[in-house]
Amino acid sequence: MILLEAEPKEQGQLDSLYARYLKGDLQLTNLPTGRSERYQVGLALAKQLGLPSPRAVDYYAATSQSLLSTGTNIEAFTQALKQLQITARPLRRLVQHDSLSLYDYLALVNQPAMIALVHRVQFNTPALVMNGTFAANGTNTVNLGKVDNEYIGAHFITLFYNRNLKIYSNILRAQQQSQAQRILVLFGVAHVGVLEELFAANPTYQIVHAATYLKTSRNKLRHVTKGANK
Repeated sequence: MILLEAEPKEQGQLDSLYARYLKGDLQLTNLPTGRSERYQVGLALAKQLGLPSPRAVDYYAATSQSLLSTGTNIEAFTQALKQLQITARPLRRLVQHDSLSLYDYLALVNQPAMIALVHRVQFNTPALVMNGTFAANGTNTVNLGKVDNEYIGAHFITLFYNRNLKIYSNILRAQQQSQAQRILVLFGVAHVGVLEELFAANPTYQIVHAATYLKTSRNKLRHVTKGANK
């Protein structure tokens, strides 16, 4: 079974598009978001493997990294965020300018060091930040009640964690309903670290990292992701 970063309420539309895709009646280039991985990978791979329509398991919420902007030890968070930016942006520029294939890009951003860096910036380092406030112009659609300004960084982490817990629940539900023994979950790299932690604690599941399959010959660029742990 293939699981996608789309909300369950989109399942009907996804099923309809997949049916058309199987018949050859759908050109992905005609879709406004036809370049999305849910179509170029999800639909294409499901068809190739003879699988049912991919399942939508996302829980959408928007929280910007700029939301956490003040507080004691804010420098620890901003420096970690800067490290992530100088690690990821060069790779993104290369793939956007056709100097790096999309496949090699995916192989590099799925390196354990890159996943660990992203996970640390969102789910670990912010806990150092205390006695602050959220930026008035920072995007956030998650309402978890009154913000505890003393533990502003911990509250910031909670916003991200809440979304991923609900994604995790959606994945569990989809797997239990289908009884699929092998699952490919397609989500952005910011979700990988926390979802892997949740599944690692669940004895019913065994994690197979994307890096097991995504190999790259662009070894000269590996220093970028390896340096992410420094």
